[in-house]
Amino acid sequence: MADNLTVEVTADDLPLHCPTPKAPLWSQHPRVFLDVLKTGEVTCPYCSTRYVFKGEAPKGHH
Repeated sequence: MADNLTVEVTADDLPLHCPTPKAPLWSQHPRVFLDVLKTGEVTCPYCSTRYVFKGEAPKGHH
């Protein structure tokens, strides 16, 4: 089994959802919105892609 993918995201990627627009068609699953700002990282329940937030959170988020 391959290692799970880790993707760095920034405020420009919010609101974060998986799969992202850059995901290849073969890897598509139902869109799920993920709250990466709560802890700074989140894992997709469908494909186990791990998203890590980098940079400064937008105003009003912490």
